[in-house]
Amino acid sequence: MDWLTAHHLGGIVIGICTFLIIGLFHPIVIKAEYYWGTRCWWVFLVWGLAGMAGAVLFNHLLLSSLAGVFAFSSFWTIKELFEQRERVRKGWFPMNPKRKHEY
Repeated sequence: MDWLTAHHLGGIVIGICTFLIIGLFHPIVIKAEYYWGTRCWWVFLVWGLAGMAGAVLFNHLLLSSLAGVFAFSSFWTIKELFEQRERVRKGWFPMNPKRKHEY
């Protein structure tokens, strides 16, 4: 971590990791809505709260920043779950045939 600070690469690493975290949540939203619908929103709430706790507890700026990005990506996923349901209703994404009654 000191190497990143010494070479002023912390911002670049945070940017790359932010990109990867957000990119990771995109397929998670699609799969979570497909298999569990919107009833799994509380899992992302717990993940977000845990990420916020990590952001407060970590002393290193890089780890704290990444925990914060993870936290708010988790909170954003709650919103995206409900929007994903609407995208499925419009036919933009496949519907889980075992959960047709929910649509």
